[in-house]
Amino acid sequence: MNWLAPLLLAAALLSSCSGPSARGTGLAVYQSYDRPARRPADPAAVRVKVSTSRQRAYVMEGDTPLLVMPVTVGDPATPTPQGRFRILRKEARHRSKSHGFAHRGEQVDKTSLANKPAGWAFTGTPMPYWCEFHPGYGFHTGWIKHHAASDGCIRMHENLAPKFFELVRVGTPVEIATSHPEDAVYGSIPLPPDAGPLPDHPPAFYLGDDAFERHRPPEFE
Repeated sequence: MNWLAPLLLAAALLSSCSGPSARGTGLAVYQSYDRPARRPADPAAVRVKVSTSRQRAYVMEGDTPLLVMPVTVGDPATPTPQGRFRILRKEARHRSKSHGFAHRGEQVDKTSLANKPAGWAFTGTPMPYWCEFHPGYGFHTGWIKHHAASDGCIRMHENLAPKFFELVRVGTPVEIATSHPEDAVYGSIPLPPDAGPLPDHPPAFYLGDDAFERHRPPEFE
């Protein structure tokens, strides 16, 4: 058994990413952001801990971190539920059934299904690498902001969502709390630029398959 492996990974998880991903601003820097990850020795031993105050997710195998990543949780009006859950369902190409885009010809309006104009088509908001942990709530790819900003789901960076999706399975335990001991040990990681000031993608990005393919191929150490 290579006893150095967990120590080396922990050091990597605490260190800065290579390249520009840990510093700078702009969409290109945001899209280059990545974090190291490793596969578990025992997939059944994987668990996920989410700190809502620190906006961090820790994918753990015992005391060994497999992936430490920033997340965006629900804002005060629509908070992320806290407690102990399990991954209920996984869907790599999930779309919302309640909110998205109404479109007719070249016209596209962001709206909810309930408010869709009569005669317009509707396409749900893409939520790539969906991992549902509570009915209607899940981890999924989304813009990472440096403050709580979601409607209750847990957003992951586009390059980290595929890694998370591979590390968890249906039944994986998820513990969501205001804070966790891991915050002090692993929480100080480089962050991507705040997505708030960045330009959003055009509507065509969300109507097609681009949102599901906009990420680096997941690699594991």
